[in-house]
Amino acid sequence: MNANPPSQAGNPRIFLSAAEPSADRHGAELIRALREMMPEAALVGVAGPEMVEAGCESIFDMTSHASMLLGAIRQARRATEMLSAAGARLRMERFDACVVIDSPVLHLPLMDRAVAAGVPTLYYIAPQLWAWGTNRVYRLRDRVNRIAAILPFEEQFFRDRGIDATFVGHPLAEQLRGQTVDQAKVAEIRGDRDWVVALLPGSRSHVVEEVFPGQLEVAAGIAREFPGVRFGVSVANDKAAAIIDRAIRAAGMVGQVVTYPGAHRELIEAADLVLVASGTTTLEVAFCGKPMIVMYNSSRLFYHLIARWMLRIKRYSLPNILADREVVPEFMPYYRSTAPITRLAVELLKDEPRRAAMSEELREIVRPLWEDRASVNTARLVKELIDKHDH
Repeated sequence: MNANPPSQAGNPRIFLSAAEPSADRHGAELIRALREMMPEAALVGVAGPEMVEAGCESIFDMTSHASMLLGAIRQARRATEMLSAAGARLRMERFDACVVIDSPVLHLPLMDRAVAAGVPTLYYIAPQLWAWGTNRVYRLRDRVNRIAAILPFEEQFFRDRGIDATFVGHPLAEQLRGQTVDQAKVAEIRGDRDWVVALLPGSRSHVVEEVFPGQLEVAAGIAREFPGVRFGVSVANDKAAAIIDRAIRAAGMVGQVVTYPGAHRELIEAADLVLVASGTTTLEVAFCGKPMIVMYNSSRLFYHLIARWMLRIKRYSLPNILADREVVPEFMPYYRSTAPITRLAVELLKDEPRRAAMSEELREIVRPLWEDRASVNTARLVKELIDKHDH
């Protein structure tokens, strides 16, 4: 029996959940789209500051604890409290839909509570089960009514396994389209240098610690070949800043490597070559059409004991996954030496036609992700889900 009877026509109630700052940003865009489509909707959920500003009532904020929680599940008590609060709200009040954004560690249990309360569910930015756990898709199928897929091939992947999925576009493209690039800052970063190399070590502390020392080793090798090169580091937050500053001092590169907090996009736009940690940022670099080398240096022991048996893909960086071939060099999930990376970086800086060809290929690869407004398309799926379950 449905514990949540459908709403009266014209007054939908939607529960939303986002656990990380990036998901909070995408959730805020979705809320603005929902407000345009269903201005009378009541929006409640696990929401960070950006979703609250967009008009969501927050019963819990996980975003400030995301790096610890999703890195090593060190905030289990807080997660339990959130799930308890969300479950109680879903049981006690009427909701017409539950929308979860990314973060499967938290959101699969939350969806269990929504299903138990009779609330239809939609997953926006679903787990990448095509990469690391194909048979786990059946656990997801029992919990979800619809998926708003953000990569084109995900739609068919989930549909082949009995889940109603629709490609909506990538929320990062929508975010980038809304950004204003400070061209004066771009010019300042370039200065009078012949080459600018951007180092993007990521935002999560454990990723910065694993990737940035290797990026510095490559930078040192590049500097020996190109004495006039400028190295710029994108600094995402205070925790990352502390790790980055410490690593620069340890490498003896103070003065050679400049940090740029708050100028992430401008640094990418100024760069001739980008050394980037694996993840969504590779798509951002691709959207900007910048040549890149993707790096990630995880535990070799963990990879050989566990990860290699779970992974179902031949390529690991998102641009290469989308292209189904190697467009950008990737050194991951680990590397034994940075020497091959340095040699390749030097070759790329010396070969302008090769860099230009890579730039053009990258723009073509991400073009399908760029053309749709993910938030609007996802809001439309939410409305369809509500309408379907009202009848």
